[in-house]
Amino acid sequence: MYRIVRKEQLSEEVFLMEIEAPMIARERKAGQFVIIQKGGDYNERIPLTIADADPERGTITIVFQRVGASTYLLAELGEGDAFENVLGPLGTPTHIENYGRVVCVGGGIGVAPLFPIAQAMKAAGNDVRIIIGARNRELIIEEDRMRTIDPDLTIVTDDGSYGEKGVVTVPLERMLSEGGVDHVVSIGPAIMMKFCTKTAEKYDVPITVSLNSIMIDGTGMCGGCRVDIGGEMKFVCVDGPEFDGHLVNWDNLMMRQRTYKAQEKEDYDKCRGGICGKLGLR
Repeated sequence: MYRIVRKEQLSEEVFLMEIEAPMIARERKAGQFVIIQKGGDYNERIPLTIADADPERGTITIVFQRVGASTYLLAELGEGDAFENVLGPLGTPTHIENYGRVVCVGGGIGVAPLFPIAQAMKAAGNDVRIIIGARNRELIIEEDRMRTIDPDLTIVTDDGSYGEKGVVTVPLERMLSEGGVDHVVSIGPAIMMKFCTKTAEKYDVPITVSLNSIMIDGTGMCGGCRVDIGGEMKFVCVDGPEFDGHLVNWDNLMMRQRTYKAQEKEDYDKCRGGICGKLGLR
């Protein structure tokens, strides 16, 4: 069993959990993920990026957003509760090297998995600039930790309630137009990563993106997480989750991500209405 030792609610729908998983904490590298199973009568496999790890404490940290029944029930757990299974670390770690100047761009919940990558890029000797964005101030997460890497952190919000008003591609283009940027890393909604990629393309700058596709087993057997990368089929779980953004077929990815959106929302609304048990989820 994998016990929850700390839980924080970062915003109305976003939660952080620190979980006892000593072996994973020792082995994980930036960019990797785990698959979590709550256990009991409900055993769906939930893939979540490792947002942080403490090998000395033997813990890993995950950050997730309530979007469906699975994550709704996950958020119901508290400190002292435990998961039956935590599988990982999975996926190919982020390629870290001293590029020179790296701009890291995070949107929404994607800011959490961006932190260990920005941290590793800084440790490799890069000059790291960070941009984070959300719809409004209440949805901005990880600001303090990001400032430990980039004191001049750039924050943008759609409604202008905090930082600059606008979207992350505006400060990204500003930094790229100034020159000297050697690499971009972007994690967030697919539409955001797509336009970060288009912005980087204008300046012929490489960009790494982390894809969040439908996933089942997480080991490359089911094929559920397949994506089109440069005209070749790749699996996010074993070939990724990170890829060259310039090679991603973004329209295909976003189409596949929408497959279960209606069912996801319906089940989430039922859980909010207190009838998760009728869905067979308790």
